[in-house]
Amino acid sequence: MEVKTSLLDNMIGVGDMVLLEPLNEDSFIENLRKRFDHNEIYTYIGSVVISMNPYRSLSIFTPEKVEEYRNRNFYELSPHIYALADEAYRSLRDQDKDQCILITGESGAGKTEASKLVMSYVAAVCGRGQEVNKVKEQLLQSNPVLEAFGNAKTVRNDNSSRFGKYMDIEFDFKGDPLGGVISNYLLEKSRVCKQPRGERNFHIFYQLLSGASGDTLTKLKLDRDFSKYNYLSLDSATVNGLDDAASFRTVRNAMQIVGFMEDEVQLVLELVAAVLKLGNIEFKPESRVNGFDESRVKDKNDLKEMCELLGIEQSVLERAFSYRTVEAKMEKVSTTLNVAQAYYARDALAKNLYSRLFSWLVTRINESIKAQAKTRHKVMGVLDIYGFEIFEDNSFEQFIINYCNEKLQQIFIELTLREEQEEYVREGIEWTNIEYFNNAIICDLIENNQNGILAMLDEECLRPGTVTDDTFLDKLNTICAEHQHFESRLSKNSKFLTDHSLPHSCFRIQHYAGKVLYRVEGFVDKNNDLLYRDLSQAMYKATHSLMRQLFPEGNPAKVNLKRPLTAGFQFKASVGGLMRNLQTKNPNYIRCIKPNDKKAAHIFTDSLVCHQVRYLGLMENVRVRRAGYAFRQPYEPCLERYKMLCKQTWPHWRGPARDGVEVLLTDCSVPAEEFAYGRSKIFIRNPRTLFTLEERRRACLEDLATLIQKIYRGWKCRTHFLLLKKSQVVVAAWYRRYAQQKKYEKIKSATLVMQSFTRGWKARKILRQLKYEKRCKEAVTTIAAYWHGTQARMELRRLKTEARNKHAVSVIWAYWQGTKARRELRCLKEEARRKHAVAVIWAYWRGLQVRREYRKFFRANAGKKIYCFIIQRIMQKYFLGLKTTVPSMSPIDNTWSAQPYSFLEGAHTELRRIFHLWRCKKHRGQFTEEKKAVYEEKLEASEIFKNKKALYPSSVSQPFKGDYLEIHKNPKYQKLNSAVEEKVLLADVVNKINRANGKGSPRLFLLTKNNFVLADQKTGQVKASVPLPDLTSVSVSTQSDGFFALKLKEGSASAAKGDFLLNSEHLIEIITKLHRTWTTAADKDQINIDISDEFLVQFKQDKVCVKFIQGGPKNGTSAACKRKNNRLLEVSVPSSP
Repeated sequence: MEVKTSLLDNMIGVGDMVLLEPLNEDSFIENLRKRFDHNEIYTYIGSVVISMNPYRSLSIFTPEKVEEYRNRNFYELSPHIYALADEAYRSLRDQDKDQCILITGESGAGKTEASKLVMSYVAAVCGRGQEVNKVKEQLLQSNPVLEAFGNAKTVRNDNSSRFGKYMDIEFDFKGDPLGGVISNYLLEKSRVCKQPRGERNFHIFYQLLSGASGDTLTKLKLDRDFSKYNYLSLDSATVNGLDDAASFRTVRNAMQIVGFMEDEVQLVLELVAAVLKLGNIEFKPESRVNGFDESRVKDKNDLKEMCELLGIEQSVLERAFSYRTVEAKMEKVSTTLNVAQAYYARDALAKNLYSRLFSWLVTRINESIKAQAKTRHKVMGVLDIYGFEIFEDNSFEQFIINYCNEKLQQIFIELTLREEQEEYVREGIEWTNIEYFNNAIICDLIENNQNGILAMLDEECLRPGTVTDDTFLDKLNTICAEHQHFESRLSKNSKFLTDHSLPHSCFRIQHYAGKVLYRVEGFVDKNNDLLYRDLSQAMYKATHSLMRQLFPEGNPAKVNLKRPLTAGFQFKASVGGLMRNLQTKNPNYIRCIKPNDKKAAHIFTDSLVCHQVRYLGLMENVRVRRAGYAFRQPYEPCLERYKMLCKQTWPHWRGPARDGVEVLLTDCSVPAEEFAYGRSKIFIRNPRTLFTLEERRRACLEDLATLIQKIYRGWKCRTHFLLLKKSQVVVAAWYRRYAQQKKYEKIKSATLVMQSFTRGWKARKILRQLKYEKRCKEAVTTIAAYWHGTQARMELRRLKTEARNKHAVSVIWAYWQGTKARRELRCLKEEARRKHAVAVIWAYWRGLQVRREYRKFFRANAGKKIYCFIIQRIMQKYFLGLKTTVPSMSPIDNTWSAQPYSFLEGAHTELRRIFHLWRCKKHRGQFTEEKKAVYEEKLEASEIFKNKKALYPSSVSQPFKGDYLEIHKNPKYQKLNSAVEEKVLLADVVNKINRANGKGSPRLFLLTKNNFVLADQKTGQVKASVPLPDLTSVSVSTQSDGFFALKLKEGSASAAKGDFLLNSEHLIEIITKLHRTWTTAADKDQINIDISDEFLVQFKQDKVCVKFIQGGPKNGTSAACKRKNNRLLEVSVPSSP
């Protein structure tokens, strides 16, 4: 049986602030402190979750905790962020209600971590499957990318979000995630150029310099030393607990999972490096003849490296930093920039470049994670945005951040009241109006289209003439002077005679969270957010792939003379859109609180927490919730929890749960004005009533525990006695069985002994008789054996005597024959010696005669003649020997006779070469023209693919047929044959790969002298005819697949639909004939054939990467193509056996 707990069980302090008694600010703070000291960081205000940042790891976010809160009622367990996430997810899945989770709080309060916990919980409890897991992984991995480019270290938080993020996660009807859409608000781009003391720039700059490899930094022209870059603060370059190198690897991996291509990652890093280089550009004044100063770049090395990264002409960008062109209708006026204006232009360019890169990243992530299905989706939105900010020096950024929080507070109060009213109406409880502070008057002060502060700021920015921050403040003093929530030195609410804390260049607004003093310095410039048109046009001229997307206004063909929208107007519009979006969804709130400013665990600062409680409006939220009934609960859980307080409901109530609750409350004598009955819930007005019931339940549980212990002890003793009794019976039965078994075995053993003795006596008697008979038989046999032996020995002696006589005769005859043979041998040897002596004497005599005869003819060159004669004789013998040892006429026969003499080495080698050339010529003479062309194609295929593509060896033995379709003979292709006027060099069936799903559709591929044609296989209709001059290159892999890409020239008519990705069984022949046809044509260079396992293919306007990997597909042994995302096709090639 599952044991259920409740919010009220083992409660530390009060788990739900609605039940806090007494309710005041001190008791509220004390309750938060008590729970925080016991590691209870979550507290409820009704359905709102208060989250305290513990600044350390807690064991309350484990997978076991996820399962514990899964499919549980919101108040069933102790307060936790998982309870809110589960409630929102189940409402979306089961009730088909779109949800939104609003996470607010100041910097360092844990908003980003809270959003991660919500997303990780939803990812853990939703469905499983390959596609679902891929979508969940992409949604979760989008966080590290956005944190790297949008978060920074501040004095309050080491990982502070410097932008607002709203993510819509889309689900199908089963509750499985399909994708998501991210919206970003107000990136703090001023941080790119300047950071307050003790803070850092955005994380990506430090991660890139710390974690990138040496080769990457060399390509980006960067150095690891932070001190070499003006835009990076040095006092907080390294942060304890942050490993920038590891974070960079995490970001690279996350970008790959989300779907970024390698070339896109490189482009992004190049822009980040360009921003760092841009900060190092410094200027110096240069006097002109007209007396004005003109800015010039001091050291052009950083400017040069930045221009190389972005692909911009250095002179163009250098001029943009020195001159500004103003266009008015048909006139252009060029003015020089002084040093201050040049630095302003540089910083404006850096801020715009980085902020537009960040917006491009968000858009690119949305392309990868957006839902592919066109059906209606359920949506859960997660909002992580700045909290209310009150600093010593508050400027334009704090003003619009606080404006956004005013709007969120307004919608929070409205939706909370609406939720309360809807529940009261749904339960049939009478609704009473609740008095609360409506901050609509503050929102109207800021956003009113006529007299609002933002409208006046836009009007001041657009006004001709001299515009300064002081003129803007004068306008505010004129129009807003009588507003009760606006104060300045000249307003009626300022009390400037006694209030010395209000400077002249400031104004103060009474927000719902308190008064905030704003300094008007920089309001006009930050609202204008101007980037000189010269810089925009210079960026548009860059060859970098992203620059034209980031600076479309720089297109000279589309010059827009209208003034760009102000930052305030854009933010007001985006906040308005966000509010409309939130009002269509069911809201869920997480209020994050920072316990201290030291970012340390176990420290609770009362004043800091009290300040946050005030500006988050938590006390007001509790009062709104308690204005009616403080506690409500369905009848079934209520009866289950308190049924032991009434004898009629204990232990089981057989009727409806509502009747049981009525009987229970009547028996407990609860006053009727303290509760009300709804349709499905009981409503309790005062927390004291609930605590009284809890005290009575606790006392009753103690009595019940005593009773249960007594009954259990009795049951345990009875069970033990019955067990002993049963054991005694079993032991006695087993002993009686054992005794009888032993007695039977003893009798059986005695019987066996008697039987064995009797059988032994009878066996011995029979044995004695058998032995006597055997001895008689053995005696007869022995006498016969002795007789036979005597006869055999007598015969043996006779045979031996006869044999000795015969052997003596043979030996005497052998000795006689040997003697005769030796005598004959001696005679023959003597005769041979005499003949040899005669021959030797004759030879010496003939030699003497020859020497005497020819002595008169010998001269000094006689040795040379003898040498030439001997050499001639040896050569004659060598050539006659070659006649018999010459190898066969086959050109591939490498055999050759051995070299007989060392002085013939050169002749021997040259004769072998001449013979090989002669037989090759004889062999070529046997070729026909057709056979010669086939061998030339095979040779060209070898030059292209040998040792480069694994498919080539299997194609060597296959003849190149060319026309595999017999297009001239087959009547099916008569129409296609008539449409192709030239001679068809190759005709085959190929598969054209579809980018959408990676599947292939069959097409007829025809190659002629000037074109290649793709036609439908069934109808023969021509789908595409491409002239060979429009073909720029061919890409294939190194593996044993048949995929190849035909890349077309950009801008040609044939390239309107992009390149062709095809698959064929005769890839080697197709590419060879295509290459041969191209090279044999006049005035053409060789076509480029790219052999690589990863290449890009242009499909209409998008480039898709085709990547080849090892490993067999699920079905079959052929290569399979599969679409991984919008920018990647993956081809799985079976590994060769």
